[in-house]
Amino acid sequence: MQGPTIGKLPGILNVPELSKPVPSPATGQAEKTSSFGDFLKEAVNQVNEVQSQSDAQIRNFMAGKSTDIHSIMLAVNKADVSFQMMLQVRNRLVQAYQEIMRMQA
Repeated sequence: MQGPTIGKLPGILNVPELSKPVPSPATGQAEKTSSFGDFLKEAVNQVNEVQSQSDAQIRNFMAGKSTDIHSIMLAVNKADVSFQMMLQVRNRLVQAYQEIMRMQA
């Protein structure tokens, strides 16, 4: 089994590379990097956007504005996979937190 890939997950979530701050050539100071909390917020926002797009396509279909059932089903499946991935990340974070709490006790 291969480890997780950092970068873009095609069509699901854009995962930024987490790296050290790099000094700006103009100022010589390190640029601010995103925190882990910002990364999680962005991931949740992306999943929400995919869900919203799926809902909009379903509403358009129900209103008779669209007849392309294939693209609607793809959007629904994409939203489902995105949500399931976010749910698994949450489960792993909770599991890691619980493990850390056990180590400190």
